[in-house]
Amino acid sequence: MHTTVHVSAVAIFNEHGELLTVRKRGTAKFQLPGGKPEGTESFEQAALREVLEEVGVQLDAADLRHLGHWEGPAANSDASSVSAQVYLAARHHEAVAQAEIAELRWISVHAEPSEDLAPLTSLFLLPLLRKLDPPRYPGSVH
Repeated sequence: MHTTVHVSAVAIFNEHGELLTVRKRGTAKFQLPGGKPEGTESFEQAALREVLEEVGVQLDAADLRHLGHWEGPAANSDASSVSAQVYLAARHHEAVAQAEIAELRWISVHAEPSEDLAPLTSLFLLPLLRKLDPPRYPGSVH
């Protein structure tokens, strides 16, 4: 049976222009921080809550820029596909693994994607960020 999970995901950068990826406990793939909306939450509200819970970064709606919607194979879910609203966090941030996050990894948007990177990041986000001209993500080199 084909099932789709609906999530929010947030691209967060550090002061070196590296993108934050997280690996949730009990999973193998690194993905963007984020998750499913709860109750009547909007995708934007879910993004703000999940980022605070997972990596301790306090954002508000003005800090988010909507990058787009992506649908594709799910990485770490019981669902077969994921439908994601993807946001870019303004400014650079520091993060700390919290809640269900087992590991953080900062990556260059120009590096070749590793095998343990979720499809949303490797197939959608990295190619999108590489096309931005001039780069408009926090910490980028102009």
